[in-house]
Amino acid sequence: MSDDNTAVNATAAKHEMMISSPVGPLICKLAVPTITGMLISSIYNTADTYFVSSLGTSAIAGVGVVFSLMSIIQAVGFFFGHGAGNLISRSLGARETETAEKMAATSFYTAFAVGLVIAILGTIFIKPLTLLLGSTETILPYAVDYLRFILLGAPFMVSSFMMNNLLRYQGSALFGMMGMTTGAILNIVLDPIFIFVLKMGVRGASLATMISQCVSFLILYFIACRIKGNLRIEFRNFSPSLKNYREMVRGGTPSLLRQSMQSLTTLLLNHAAGIYGDAVIAAISITNRIFMLASSAVLGFGQAFQPVCGFNFGAKRYDRVKKAFWFCLRLSTILLIVISTACFICAPSIIALFRHDDADVIRIGTFMLRAQSLCLPFLGWILLTSFMLQTIGKAIPASVLAFSRQGLFFIPLLFTVVPIFGVLGIQLCAPIADTCSIILSIFLGIRTLKKDLC
Repeated sequence: MSDDNTAVNATAAKHEMMISSPVGPLICKLAVPTITGMLISSIYNTADTYFVSSLGTSAIAGVGVVFSLMSIIQAVGFFFGHGAGNLISRSLGARETETAEKMAATSFYTAFAVGLVIAILGTIFIKPLTLLLGSTETILPYAVDYLRFILLGAPFMVSSFMMNNLLRYQGSALFGMMGMTTGAILNIVLDPIFIFVLKMGVRGASLATMISQCVSFLILYFIACRIKGNLRIEFRNFSPSLKNYREMVRGGTPSLLRQSMQSLTTLLLNHAAGIYGDAVIAAISITNRIFMLASSAVLGFGQAFQPVCGFNFGAKRYDRVKKAFWFCLRLSTILLIVISTACFICAPSIIALFRHDDADVIRIGTFMLRAQSLCLPFLGWILLTSFMLQTIGKAIPASVLAFSRQGLFFIPLLFTVVPIFGVLGIQLCAPIADTCSIILSIFLGIRTLKKDLC
């Protein structure tokens, strides 16, 4: 049997699995690698913060400042991955393989080029960029050291996130997990070696992250190009047409808004917190990393839901889309209740893991962690509604929901509540914004389930 026939058979088998297999077991099969990948990625992001914390409060604050730019780099990768992936999953569900192949190649090569532009411009303007991100004079040296290698790895970081999502939308989440997990484990291993053994300090953490991202890129690229049953990324399929980019923008804008608004919020929050001292910025950095880790499980369920949603929506199996939505919501909500309870009860001990000798960081971080834990059980509904709207092509409501938490609620609160209540205002912005987002997502989710999936 020829390679082409083998690839066709593998694609047909995947199509049958996605539109015919029982929803519960299918979601679980796809969720295991996505949750594992998200957990490990979150752990290695948290590991940077953990290892750098031993270098002092200003060092950990420096990493926190750069984290907003890393979120933007990730947002660009998600934009291309989700922008192409939404169309790809619907196209594969409708058996339009050629359309999917052209979108995959176009997204990959464009993503790498954009990452290269970020690396060049960021390196040229590294100091003003670091100040723009919210550095104080004491944080600046650490932030510049950490940012330098992150920028060099930007093209590979953008492309890795793009390919991971591309594989996931094809129902190949296990392969995406392999690439991201290998890089994450390598990062955790290299962090203490570079920081402490080679005495590179913050630069060591940054270099470890860059190397791990490059390794992830190479593994994912090999998988995308060589493993049968996946769309091959080939330059001959590169089709930079207005139609393809329009679809990419349509499908990827909610992800770009979600991630970039998070970065903008972090940037503004760092500036607002800077007048209250490095301890506040450090507490924000630690709390953000903890919640990234806490929410990784529900993100994994959401990412397992997306290919099932896309394939079955493309095949007009709306009943299976709704079954998958409710199944993911039940499991993620139960898990989030457990996690939020643990975070609320153990908040002081969790924060102390990072800065046990800084009472201000522990006090401020404990309140922030507990306040945000109260809204955590509802995160499943918000994310699954957003992913559903995005995957079925409802670009405007998906973009509104993605933009709402940060743009409609958090940023206005930052400019109105913080000047009045100071540090307490900084601590309260997130839970208030989360509450408003929950209300909006309930309205949009119920309307979509009743109107568009009947």
